Amino acid sequence: MMKPGMGAYDKFKELFERFSRQAGKEQYLIPYFIAAHPGTSDEDMMNLALWLKKNNFRLDQVQTFTPTPMAMATTMWHTRRNPLKRLSRSSEKVDVVRDGYRRKLHKAFLRYHHPDNWQIIHDALIQMGRSDLIGHSKHCLIPPTPPGDKAAAVRHKMGAPMNRGKSPGARHPQQGQRAKPAAAVGARGQGGQGGRPGAGKPQAGRSPAKPGGKTGRSR
Repeated sequence: MMKPGMGAYDKFKELFERFSRQAGKEQYLIPYFIAAHPGTSDEDMMNLALWLKKNNFRLDQVQTFTPTPMAMATTMWHTRRNPLKRLSRSSEKVDVVRDGYRRKLHKAFLRYHHPDNWQIIHDALIQMGRSDLIGHSKHCLIPPTPPGDKAAAVRHKMGAPMNRGKSPGARHPQQGQRAKPAAAVGARGQGGQGGRPGAGKPQAGRSPAKPGGKTGRSR
């Protein structure tokens, strides 16, 4: 839309705050942001998200571009051309965001701080080759783990993966199978079961063992 750069906004903001103080008034600027505008690339939205974080903006509501009649942006959206420049067969093409994924991504960049937008931004940054913006450093856009997931944050800090030491499909001994009973030590030949003297029954054809005597057949 042939708009000026962010430097123009910074200069206006400085003048606005200075004259507001001189007038003794407490006034605030409310910038208007729109996502998926024709001519906006994914990198443009990423840079805007970094600017928002640097200036402590946390947007609650964001509008996604919708073509409306009699608007210059609508012409750009339909023709993929820049009507503000001389048109010809070889004139530049404008990047138009039409598919649902990119429209959602551009909106997510404006609300980078919201937990629901972490995954799509994380995947986009990796695909764009900007994994350096994922981390806890001041220049990073998003943390390495989803906001609010304290357990994942601890695992990332300790360097411990979630399934370390476990092979896929491995079952716990108590899941899906019955544990084998431990062998009874001394169950036979000591007159008992489970190693308890005197707790067993005599075998057929044999006399019960007498204390202090030898085990054998009765005469």
